[in-house]
Amino acid sequence: MKNLIGKIVKILKRKKIKIAFAESCTGGLLSSSIIKTNGASKVFSLGLITYSNESKVKVLKVPIKIIKKYGAVSSQCCESMVDNLSRISRSYLNVSITGIAGPSGGSKKKPVGLVFIGIKKSNKIKVFKLIFNNRGRLYIQKSAVKKSLKIILDSLK
Repeated sequence: MKNLIGKIVKILKRKKIKIAFAESCTGGLLSSSIIKTNGASKVFSLGLITYSNESKVKVLKVPIKIIKKYGAVSSQCCESMVDNLSRISRSYLNVSITGIAGPSGGSKKKPVGLVFIGIKKSNKIKVFKLIFNNRGRLYIQKSAVKKSLKIILDSLK
């Protein structure tokens, strides 16, 4: 994972691109993984941990009707998170993560391990729906971060 992060930071620096994150279920792990890397200050603009629904609404301006209708763990919420993050951060590349890391909180429709990752590059948004094996909270969080890093790298190619 260290090589992956190093590659991302190197490309971001070379292209003079800033990146920002809005994290929920990963609680800052994605931001932390980038910040640990030498040279991150040149590319990392903002990291928000909007764990509660209230913070998603107040900080990221996710419409309350989206959370009430679809839930905080939904492609709609993830898309709103990343779209509004881009307005706040003014970064070229923005990433949002929302999901259910467990050990509880899942349902048949939304099982533990369900994660949405949103990426906004310039004006284009993509949301990825993933279901990680329920091997514990930290496993799901780390898996979501690793997948996010791969999505970021792919978007930079």
